[in-house]
Parts: sequence; C-alpha cells; structure tokens
Amino acid sequence: MSVAIIGAGLGGLVLARTLHRHGVPAAVFEAEASADMRGQGGLLDIEEHTGQVALRDAGLHDSFRALIRPAEDAKRVVDSRGQVLFDWPGSVVGARPEVDRGDLRNMLIDSLPTGTIHWGHKAARVVTATNDRPEVVFGDGSSITADVVVGADGAWSTVRRAVSSVEPVYTGTCFVTIQSPDGRQLSPRSKALIGRGTLMAVAPGQGILVHHNADGTLSGYVAVNESQEWAESIDVEDTAAVRDLLTRRFDSWAPALTDLVAGNVTSPVLRPIYALPIGHRWDPVPGVTLLGDAAHLMSPFTGQGANLAMFDAAELAKQIVAEPNYIEHSVNLYESALFPRSAEVAGQSAANLLRFFGEDAPRSVVELFRHRQQ
Repeated sequence: MSVAIIGAGLGGLVLARTLHRHGVPAAVFEAEASADMRGQGGLLDIEEHTGQVALRDAGLHDSFRALIRPAEDAKRVVDSRGQVLFDWPGSVVGARPEVDRGDLRNMLIDSLPTGTIHWGHKAARVVTATNDRPEVVFGDGSSITADVVVGADGAWSTVRRAVSSVEPVYTGTCFVTIQSPDGRQLSPRSKALIGRGTLMAVAPGQGILVHHNADGTLSGYVAVNESQEWAESIDVEDTAAVRDLLTRRFDSWAPALTDLVAGNVTSPVLRPIYALPIGHRWDPVPGVTLLGDAAHLMSPFTGQGANLAMFDAAELAKQIVAEPNYIEHSVNLYESALFPRSAEVAGQSAANLLRFFGEDAPRSVVELFRHRQQ
C-alpha cells in the first residue's frame, strides 16, 4: 500500500511520521522548493488533548517538550486606552504550552527518512476513476498514483476539489502582519505593555494582537473588520501607505498602542481570514481524503487549527495502520469521526471571532479567557 500526502505542513508531516513509525510507506509532496522558503509564523499553543496526543502517537512528545517556551503562554487583554483588563502570567509547562511553529515543523521534518519529502511538487489536480487508484498531476506535468491521496494542502487545497465543490468564504476580518524591523528589540515601554507572552488590544471592529518574542522582538497582526473589496485594494508593496492607513485607523487609541503599529509595519502581509462552512463534509471518494485546513478551515480564534491538523493526522494514521488491507473502510471510519469533531470546533471558532471584534469587545474577550482559566 502507498500513501501520497499533499502538503508538508504540520498535519501532513505528523501523518507521514506516524505511518513511518508503523512501517507504512508514505511520501510527502510539497509545492514549496525547500523547508526554509518562507517563514513559518509565530508561536503555537499545543493543546493537551489534540496536538500533544498526536505528537505522542508520532513518538515525538519528548522532542516536543524540549521546544517549549516556558511562560510564553501568558495572555494580556487591554482596551483601546491601554488599560489592562485581564493579565495571566503564563505557566512553566501548562496544558497548552507554547512552541515556535518553525521549530516544531523542523522537528517533524528531521524525524522523517531522507527522501520522504518531495519539494517543489505543486499539485495541479487529482484524477479519480472507479476501480482505479487516484492520480495526482503536478504543475510540471509529472504525476503519481497511490492507494490513498491525503490532502494536507491547506486553505486553498487542490485535493479538496476532488471530493468537494465548496470553497472558503471571507469572514469579514482581515489581518495585516507586523514585525520588528531588522530584528530591532522592543523599547522598554513596549516590552512592559506587551508582557511576556501575547497582548490582545481589542475593540469593536479592530484589534492589535502581538507577541513578545524570546529575542526581544515583536511579531503579530493588526486586525480590522472590513469588506473583501477593502482588503483587495491594499497594496502591501507600498509599506509607507500601509503604515499610514493602519496608523490612522488606530489614531484614537493610546499612543503606546499606536506606536506598536507605526513602528513595526515593516514587510506587511495581508491575511484576509477565510473559513469553510461549519460542518463541511463530503461524500466518500475512494482513495482520497483530507485533513487540517483542507478539511475544515476556520478562523484562528480557538487556537486549534494546527492542533486539529495534527490530531486528524494521528487519527487517520491509526485507522490505516489498524486495517491496511481495507483502506476504504479505514478512511470512512476516519471521516465519520472527523466531521462532527471539526464541526464543533469550527462553531466555537466562529463564535470567538465575533467575541474578539464584535460590539461587546473587549469585555467579551476577557470573559473568554477567564473561562479558559477556570
């Protein structure tokens, strides 16, 4: 039996690693040319009952623990005046310890045999036919067939089009990345404002979500509720114009908060937040399935995107390993559990998005985090 995994994100890598651990051959095909082609984002909190379960199944929990950044799961919520409304100092190693996404991905890559990942292979389409193994055709015209093709290729999954005609929809919230210029460390005032972990300065329709990195620099996002047309009108190549636009958007906020934006719009990236419909599912297609964002893209406001992708991978691997000669049955069992699990979290994520930037913000955000700490 052969398994072709499309996408070398966290979910795809956990699946490959877990299958390899149980002697099931798998190959990963990734559109990017190399592991370090682009940055991998900031910190992730790895949840005890999803992400950490998956890493245990992959035999990598001890390696994961070596990557944990103690107390960087700290959370602080402030209003537009900078008044602190909620301040949790973080834990040494809690139920949701923080790790750097890039470090976690590199750990997974290093756990795989050389040659498992085929870089520079962008899937163009997946061809399915009754009684035939699915075929993946790549952008360069080459192709492969496999007993199972797993779409771990993210929000705009090519593999998803083989099983579902549904596409993600814009949620109405748009992120713009901010980061310290040239690795410049935060000023003492900014460092004190952010605290050790993540600062969430929120108000109806907008917010500043930033993290104090271990090296003293800042990374994060400015969030605004705007139309898709507004997002499409932004020219991120014009850094000065983006900086001016965002600074004006927050000009009534406390100067210390406005400075976080004005001083850190360096190489902005626009990230409109898209989501698949809550409860997205598909009819069985022999030999093809999905995991992670390809299956259940949602807004990031449960902190479960990466966790669910890894947990999906662990659950799929478990079914394949249990019944490798009955692959259709294994995939059907996996999907029957995947659909209700992801629908529940997607519902929570959509509700939390409204809490962050709805009319009750920031009080609604304070209530959310107080509930989490109980």
